Amino acid sequence: MTGRRRWSTEEILDTAAEMLRTDDAGSFSVRKLAAALGTDSSSLYRHFRNKTELLRAVADRVLLATMDGYHPEGDWKQRVTALALRLREAFGEQLQLAAVWGRYGSGGTGSRLVMEELLQALRASGLPDEEIPARYHRIVILLAALISSEAGIGTLTPEEYEQAMEQFRVAVLGADPERFPALAHFARDIRPLGAERRAAFEEILAAHLAHIESRIP
Repeated sequence: MTGRRRWSTEEILDTAAEMLRTDDAGSFSVRKLAAALGTDSSSLYRHFRNKTELLRAVADRVLLATMDGYHPEGDWKQRVTALALRLREAFGEQLQLAAVWGRYGSGGTGSRLVMEELLQALRASGLPDEEIPARYHRIVILLAALISSEAGIGTLTPEEYEQAMEQFRVAVLGADPERFPALAHFARDIRPLGAERRAAFEEILAAHLAHIESRIP
């Protein structure tokens, strides 16, 4: 009698990543992953101690792909912006994994490569070393929040998106001008982000980097 097949760590992560293309992190489970591989959960725990560790490893593969072929160019702000846009594009192709990264983070080689580039760029800015860790954390929080929220919109079905747009129109155009005077005043000029998401992403990031630049002696 032959035993069950032994799956490699990479094969397990491949299957998990494929499942997360359509399944969100909340409903994803080691049990479901084991069933998809035709094995039992205990065999997967030889590779990962728990679900969170597994999800962090899956997210780290996106970061590794982001850094593949990356070469820093330009000044420190251009480097941070280029890296941020690469992260946005990478997670934009794997929307469910953006939520994983935003919630669980990552601790592998991909994460270290991203951290190294951000820290190198901030050191090149001329900021005092003692300020760099805090500035680094703020950039990561900003990027994770922007990328995760944008991915959340991207995972909506066409029907869910249309319902959301209808609710938006009702909430804005139907606002009581006595109770919500500013909203009623600007109602016809307020639009969902839609195709302007990248522009908004770049503008918010540029404003944050300008703030950091103002702190440079």
